[in-house]
Amino acid sequence: MDNYQSTPSPFYFFTGPVIAFWLIAIIIAIAGTWKVYTKAGKPGWACIIPIYNLIVLLEIVGKPIWWFLLMLIPCVNIVFVIWIYNRLSKSFGQSEGFTVGLVLLNPIFMCILGFGNYTYLGPGGTPPNYGAGDYERPYDINS
Repeated sequence: MDNYQSTPSPFYFFTGPVIAFWLIAIIIAIAGTWKVYTKAGKPGWACIIPIYNLIVLLEIVGKPIWWFLLMLIPCVNIVFVIWIYNRLSKSFGQSEGFTVGLVLLNPIFMCILGFGNYTYLGPGGTPPNYGAGDYERPYDINS
């Protein structure tokens, strides 16, 4: 009978700190998203329910609920998630640069959006203020 002496994996000692780091990161991401939902007037607990959170996010950005079905199609979902994050940043009065941050570093930028001094302006943000008659004569410089 062979006696094998097993040595633990070199990564065995890192599992505790790695799990602790991921748990802390997940809690911070949930807290930021919870705060964004409450700023938009939706229940904060909705961010932790897997399918319902996307439906509530679609309501926040002012898109129809059937877009959820588009999130199930591979490759199409990437385009629509970027579009939804763009509408979310516009809903809080931010630019496309903030959309890039939401796409690439979502937990950090959700915390910035949730805990920062940003206010929810409505689905998609405020419409442009053209003033009286500007839409009728867009090229008239005297108006």
